[in-house]
Amino acid sequence: MENMATRDAYGQALAELGQAHADVMVLDADLSGSTKTSTFAKKFPNRFFNLGVAEQNMIGWAAGLAATGKVPFASTFAVFATGRAFDQLRNSVAYPALNVKIAATHAGLSVGPDGGSHQAIEDIALARILPNFTVVVPADGPQAAEATRAAYAQRGPVYLRLGRPKVQTVTQGHPFVLGKAQMLRTGSDATIIACGTLVQEALSAADSLAKENISLRVLNVHTIKPLDENAILAAARETGAVLSAEEHTILGGLGSAVAELFAEAGLGVPFKRLGVRDQFGESGEPGELFKKHGLDAASLAAAVRELLKKKK
Repeated sequence: MENMATRDAYGQALAELGQAHADVMVLDADLSGSTKTSTFAKKFPNRFFNLGVAEQNMIGWAAGLAATGKVPFASTFAVFATGRAFDQLRNSVAYPALNVKIAATHAGLSVGPDGGSHQAIEDIALARILPNFTVVVPADGPQAAEATRAAYAQRGPVYLRLGRPKVQTVTQGHPFVLGKAQMLRTGSDATIIACGTLVQEALSAADSLAKENISLRVLNVHTIKPLDENAILAAARETGAVLSAEEHTILGGLGSAVAELFAEAGLGVPFKRLGVRDQFGESGEPGELFKKHGLDAASLAAAVRELLKKKK
């Protein structure tokens, strides 16, 4: 399948949902051309609301619509959705457990030239700590479409983390179920647990390591909350070494969730979190930024080799 951005797939799936379900409402904060909600707006102008550069108000609107039985999808850039509107997410959406869907685009380092001010690298952490929230990070276009449909079907708040650039299709043939990780590559020597754009980097690392007779398992943990604890623990026990990889700070995201799981399970396997290490991003091309932060395929492969030295 052709490469596509997860935000593009979201826009297409949203329009399809609008056709099938009259209760779908879409809100945007003056970024519909970038978030791709413009596709829905053209087809269903009476169910689309541009709230302007007023993200907090947009989330309040979404909460109000949900309280009347509608299913609102509110979209803006991830740095605004979770940062600027956190109070509304907490008190207007999470606290009453309203059926609001937050579809936040332009997340992570892959925003690229927009720089550190627009690279949301803390949004998973902010969404994950909210009670009642489901947090989903699709790996590619087809999965983003499936996640959008699943978000509609899921009762309660959902945070969808979507990206700006086109990415490879890597999940074809693997059924999508909220809360269930996908084993995209079998392996016995070590495991990479990844989400979003880092899944394709992990698969490339697995291909590289296979040439060295290193068998790497790749888990696509698209649902950060609820976490697929069984799949992650099984991978750790069966391969004996684990890395997590995400274009997000290592504090509070996927890596933290896995570390918490291992600590409570008393699992003492070698483990390393790969992500942004307690700093902001900067302007640059996505590939350059991934390399600088040790998140490209070559860096992941190198991290696996180092981890294997610690394996009993």
